[in-house]
Amino acid sequence: MDDRKRQILKAIVDDYVETAEPVGSKSLVTRHKLGFSSATIRHEMAELEEMGYLEKPHTSAGRMPSDKGYRAYVDNMMSLPEISSDDASAIRQYLANNLDEARALIERAAEYLAGKTDYLSVALSPKYSDSSLEQIKIMMIEPGRAIVVLVLSAGVVHDRLIRIPSMLDEAQLDGIARAVERCLVGKKLDDITLVTVSSVADEIGLPEALVNQVLFEAYVAIKQTEKIEVYMDGKHRLLKHPEFRDVERANRFYNAVHEEHMVAGYMMDMKEEMEEEIAQNCDFDLDCVEELQKADRGLSLPETHPSYMVRIGQEIALSGMEDMSFITTTYRIGKKISGQIGVIGPKRMQYGTIISQISFVNKALGEAVGRQYARNGEEKRKQREHDE
Repeated sequence: MDDRKRQILKAIVDDYVETAEPVGSKSLVTRHKLGFSSATIRHEMAELEEMGYLEKPHTSAGRMPSDKGYRAYVDNMMSLPEISSDDASAIRQYLANNLDEARALIERAAEYLAGKTDYLSVALSPKYSDSSLEQIKIMMIEPGRAIVVLVLSAGVVHDRLIRIPSMLDEAQLDGIARAVERCLVGKKLDDITLVTVSSVADEIGLPEALVNQVLFEAYVAIKQTEKIEVYMDGKHRLLKHPEFRDVERANRFYNAVHEEHMVAGYMMDMKEEMEEEIAQNCDFDLDCVEELQKADRGLSLPETHPSYMVRIGQEIALSGMEDMSFITTTYRIGKKISGQIGVIGPKRMQYGTIISQISFVNKALGEAVGRQYARNGEEKRKQREHDE
């Protein structure tokens, strides 16, 4: 594509995103100082249509971008605006409001992103299977009920309410918890099995029936931390966009996002695709390996290897999303734990602005998580000193 076609395609995408109406040559002459006559623009538009970058609705003389046109725009024409200092402060403040758990921070990030973009936001909880267990506490709430508190190597704290035999007292429950902790501390979650947890039963000195129920509940609590949770916010926001005036199109989309596990699986596939693409382009070059490591940490990369993924229309391998675009990025907790966050909206979106917002929310989320886990680490250090 030559420079003239590139300018015209960019102008059409920009206008269509703003107006949701097919763009004609007269409109381009009026709105943009392209330096070309209306006849020249019509000729170039016809060629762009033949090349597959534009589509012409039957009811209009104007054109609109195709999936291929949007892809060319995202890859070669869009700019990423800087987040204003006011917006940056607002995002950080929004995430800092008395939140002390990873899941609350992630939910809040998704909530903010939906409100800021006016699209559907999706966030996946991190995959903790590679993390190891640092502490496990089982504390009685009342006879028959207790809470299991897990501290992972990433600094993440999880808790779960459990049922226990009502005849167990607080001292006996504490003895079970200490035995479990001695057995499991330092083990990766992936390596912890029910057999591993149950192996401590003999050293506790309590009736097997009482101990086994507590051990099973502790095992379930540990394994539930490996389950990836999906947070969605802003489904209703999409109804205000012109694309959703088509009831059939709206129903297809809402049926697709109702299958949350399918959306989560696709987001994880997108992350793997990005890492594979970078690795293939690297061709074992050491500088490029460093870029791959940056991508894995969710940091900014050069334009040739962006740390976000964009899928447009037919590129999305989910039925019902043919008229949508899906933008995701990876956030990190510590060195090894990561999750995904992104937005789904109409193909007619301001890609540069949305990507900038997603990227900054990712950065602010990483900062908030870092501060939280620094506090958790300090609290654990003080607790160890107190115990000693």
